[in-house]
Amino acid sequence: MFNQHDINRDAFMLHGPLARLGYDWWWHSFTAQDEETGEEKPFFIEFFICNPKLAEDVPVFGQLPENRKDKKRPSYLMVKAGFWGEDHCQLHRFFSLKNTRIRSEAPYEVEAEDCYASETILKGSVNITAEEATSHPEWMCDSGSMSWDLKIDKKIAFNVGYGASKPLREAEAFAMYWHAEGMKSEYEGTIICNGRRYIVAPKRCYGYADKNWGRDFTSPWVWLSSNCLVSKKTGKKLDNSAFDIGGGRPKIYFVPLDRRLLGVFYYEGKEYDFNFSKLHLKVKTEFSFEEQEDLVIWHVRQENTHAVMETEVQCRKRDMLLVNYEAPDGSKRHNRLWNGGNGWGTVKLFEKEKDRLILIDEIEATHIGCEYGEYDVETA
Repeated sequence: MFNQHDINRDAFMLHGPLARLGYDWWWHSFTAQDEETGEEKPFFIEFFICNPKLAEDVPVFGQLPENRKDKKRPSYLMVKAGFWGEDHCQLHRFFSLKNTRIRSEAPYEVEAEDCYASETILKGSVNITAEEATSHPEWMCDSGSMSWDLKIDKKIAFNVGYGASKPLREAEAFAMYWHAEGMKSEYEGTIICNGRRYIVAPKRCYGYADKNWGRDFTSPWVWLSSNCLVSKKTGKKLDNSAFDIGGGRPKIYFVPLDRRLLGVFYYEGKEYDFNFSKLHLKVKTEFSFEEQEDLVIWHVRQENTHAVMETEVQCRKRDMLLVNYEAPDGSKRHNRLWNGGNGWGTVKLFEKEKDRLILIDEIEATHIGCEYGEYDVETA
């Protein structure tokens, strides 16, 4: 069973070794409507914490030349906010972790000035001028302004499972952990973005919320998810469904595994689980990423002992951004990490019956959150 809510896995995880070499982030994405025109716009908001035990009175940036020369690791709370579309934008606001309130137990809370994140509430603002963005390349962001006041109701979970009972004890086992407390989430509230007001409505936001933590990022880096789904079999919207795919090349005790993905489909209450860490499922995965002139395309095929899921997603390059992070060791390995929020595609679900596959449904998906990035792990 993967639809198991567990706010303990959503708690702040940077204790022990991860406090000096680790990151912890809470990601939120959703669609809003322009209050005047009704036009849809997909947004994201993230709270990213890095190396809390190395905190100084001001944020420490790993990309500053003097810090790179001295091998000084980054330490800060980064509030990342932005949107996708042809005018796509990512905005970063940084705080010293000495000036950040972090609740160390569940339910999590992170607060710095007017920026606040918890299981049920998301508030904050960021304002970056064009001059600031140009003169501070270490901020790794664009210019613009955005503020938000939102409530969150997390409906369907993807509990990956490994490390669930003792994630801190296993801190050295996996380089990157993942938990989606709300792979289907309902957001409600308002966004003010570059002077325009947007309404976030629970039944039209197609919201998502997850978190990652660890000591490094995976490569390749894959993420695909949506809960805006329509059955081709019936023509009806699937209101109690969501799929989520993530991973790439996980590391266990610093040893990388071959290309592996974690994937699930919650199909109107029935669970289809393609989690490679559940050995009894005998999961097999094939995936590829294709970069064309105008589009990027994902192909994923996952198989377990009783089912098959085939996922094809595409997204327009002009609607996406190259999302920026630096790793806890101060390096910036991912410099071409494609990130989008308005992908579209199809998912085919099959069940195995003796020596043949029975098509359960072919699902049209839109408002797909999507990512892909890869770097040369041999030279990084």
